[in-house]
Amino acid sequence: MRAEINLITIVTDDIVVMTNFYRDVLGFTIQSESPSNVEFNNEGVRFSICSKQIMSDITDGHSSFKEAKKGQSFELAFPCETPKEVENSYKDIIKKGATPIKEPSEMPWGQTTAFFADPDGNIHEIFC
Repeated sequence: MRAEINLITIVTDDIVVMTNFYRDVLGFTIQSESPSNVEFNNEGVRFSICSKQIMSDITDGHSSFKEAKKGQSFELAFPCETPKEVENSYKDIIKKGATPIKEPSEMPWGQTTAFFADPDGNIHEIFC
């Protein structure tokens, strides 16, 4: 194995709602789709959404796919070129249905960052 991430998969109980969010709110386009898995076009690392049920099935019923989610377990970070783009992007995705978490602000290290959540409650950031 190489120490390299090739694919990031969000596991969910509601693949339809999550697919609609990542497509319609964040603007990802679908590369391939089945009832239990969707892969989006993404430069660099592959990105997909998969149902908890299929993950449970293919791991011989591993208990972690049957447990309720407990808190934040990962974050996706979406880059922007300018602080104004962070602000405009944040306003746009909130208007389209993302859950607002923290409006754009300057971080102590000088980066402008805003936080939002997807329908499963995963908190992500927009930054420059």
